[in-house]
Amino acid sequence: MKVLIVGSGGREHVIAWKVAQSHKVNKIYCAPGNAGMEEYAECVNIGVLEFDKLVAFAKEKEIDLTIVGPDDPLVAGIVDSFEAAGLRVFGPRKNAAILEGSKAFSKDLMKKYNIPTAAYEKFDNPDDAIAYLEKVEFPIVVKADGLALGKGVLICNSLEEAKEGVKSIMLDKQFGDSGNTIVIEEFMIGREVSVLSFVDGKTIKNMTSAQDHKRAKDGDQGLNTGGMGTFSPSPFYTKEVEEFCNQYVYQATVDAMLAEGREFKGIIFFGLMLTEKGPKVLEYNARFGDPEAQVVLPRMKNDIVEVFEACIDGNLNQIDLQFEDNAAVCVVLASEGYPLQYEKGLGISGFENFKGKDGFYAFHAGTKKTDTGIVTNGGRVLGVTAKGANLKEARANAYKAAEWIDFSNKYYRSDIGKAIDEA
Repeated sequence: MKVLIVGSGGREHVIAWKVAQSHKVNKIYCAPGNAGMEEYAECVNIGVLEFDKLVAFAKEKEIDLTIVGPDDPLVAGIVDSFEAAGLRVFGPRKNAAILEGSKAFSKDLMKKYNIPTAAYEKFDNPDDAIAYLEKVEFPIVVKADGLALGKGVLICNSLEEAKEGVKSIMLDKQFGDSGNTIVIEEFMIGREVSVLSFVDGKTIKNMTSAQDHKRAKDGDQGLNTGGMGTFSPSPFYTKEVEEFCNQYVYQATVDAMLAEGREFKGIIFFGLMLTEKGPKVLEYNARFGDPEAQVVLPRMKNDIVEVFEACIDGNLNQIDLQFEDNAAVCVVLASEGYPLQYEKGLGISGFENFKGKDGFYAFHAGTKKTDTGIVTNGGRVLGVTAKGANLKEARANAYKAAEWIDFSNKYYRSDIGKAIDEA
């Protein structure tokens, strides 16, 4: 098979790494890809939203399967474009990707089908939103309705903060049109857990659990980022939590989408909050998480291409999804100053330290190949991932491996997986 992977981040690197292990695949292309993916794939300079060019490329190269990594092209309808051209593609169609594309849609869906989530109201007028805020309890959560690179969620501790949040999203257009509508919801207290799942429209199979760290600095200080590190499995995702979610969340979501005429094929990422009143859904994503994929996929035993094909063909019930009985931790090496201002184009050294070391990985996120070598090309540069027999061993391995890489403005959190000690 020839496979095309759409995307250029750490998530797409780990997908390419996993696809390269498939006995079914003999050629991989990535569009646009990054410096790390070149080990397994041929990178082609086509952007993720250039649907016509991507479709033409897939036809020209006789691609057998296209895998879409990021949220933007999915929400914009890339799967529909590929299907219209008669091409096999993995991911939800536009009318299903709305599960991530609109927080207002997903909250309304959960309310309609009794899927547990935080109480909320939605607004498309800033004056109405501010009037509502004057009679609620704080803290409160203000969310941009559309896609905002994982940064459109504000936790507001006071009325002043919340008013400023509404202003920045709705009036100052900090996230563009994504902020035309906002959702204001109750602040939930508890442990966060991420559960990724494969879906074929009717059947859902869950992957192992994970937990992300969104804030830029130690102790969950600093601004929200796309994710500074993650670990898998979560010690807080117990059998009881899993059984509750199987009954009230996972299948219920797949069935709800089908009932709405929005058959979902692809990945559903469930962001859960384990509250005193039981698990509740924080958010849905319609694709692999980044950096969650970097700790989940290295632990997966199956041939991922077989699973992708089963989702497309509606045969997921025939797949026995299996994961290793171990743990993985990912520490994101970022550029100092991320997510605001940071320097790019700085030389990176130390990749050779990973060669031949089983269970240690350097997944590229914001890198670029130049004549002088690989340089930094983004805020999140690399996801250094390591496995271990248990979470503490995996964490020690990941931090050891984080020292193997060097670039002059390297920054990372020193407390990824701190919750492991509290379990």
